[in-house]
Amino acid sequence: MENFIRISIAALISCCVSPALAADTLVVKGSTTVLPIAQAAGLSYMQKHPGVVITVSGTGSGDGIRELIDRTTDIANSSRDLKSEEKDLAKGKGVRLVPHLIAIDAIVPIVHPDNPVRNLTIEQLNLVYQGKITNWKQLAGPNKGIVLVTRDPSSGTYETWKEKILHNAQATPRAQTQESNGAVVQAVSKNRYAIGYIGIGYLKKSVRAIKVNGFEATPGTAKSGQYPVARPLFMFTDGQPAGIAGDFIKFILSAEGQKIVKSQGFVPRD
Repeated sequence: MENFIRISIAALISCCVSPALAADTLVVKGSTTVLPIAQAAGLSYMQKHPGVVITVSGTGSGDGIRELIDRTTDIANSSRDLKSEEKDLAKGKGVRLVPHLIAIDAIVPIVHPDNPVRNLTIEQLNLVYQGKITNWKQLAGPNKGIVLVTRDPSSGTYETWKEKILHNAQATPRAQTQESNGAVVQAVSKNRYAIGYIGIGYLKKSVRAIKVNGFEATPGTAKSGQYPVARPLFMFTDGQPAGIAGDFIKFILSAEGQKIVKSQGFVPRD
């Protein structure tokens, strides 16, 4: 409750104060996957620096990068690397997008805890999300239709899933689109025949992780590359960060900051 109140107060202050005008204000936007890391790190940093107000919001990696290019945020959280069109847009506006690798993530397929399916291959997931496998019976599950849950196209999680699972094919339009990892968890937890995918830090007891190609998503398998749907998590800045932004990035990359990464269920970078 305390965390929610502090973030909410910071958000109210940021509505009235531009980051360019307030040296003690830092605005962080973007990926919902990186959101819990940024929130926890922001709260810890504010406790150490009482004069600093950090606002954190999550609307998707693409949105955060666009806002950084438009200079309406100081830091953009992203669960993917830059697209060529984003690089071109930034260059045209005189923005130099600098990545800071803060953590490693694994994208985990999830099902309802009552679903007996324990492992799926990349090929099976590909066919499921293209709508070519439509019944759990085809996957050694119950004779029930598969309810697909996916992320919105602006999400870095969706981009990585599309690349690594769909091999850049389009997901079937039958899939239900959710705007955040938390919304995917909620949707799958309420439907015994649903399947979705989330960042590893969002795993809850209300859903169950599925192995991919026989590998469980763990910090070890994500870091080693054995788990086939692992990815880096970034914070982007306009140029090398200075002031509060630079100090905040250094804090997240420090031993203390990386403990926060681990506490949120993600994998420290080192």
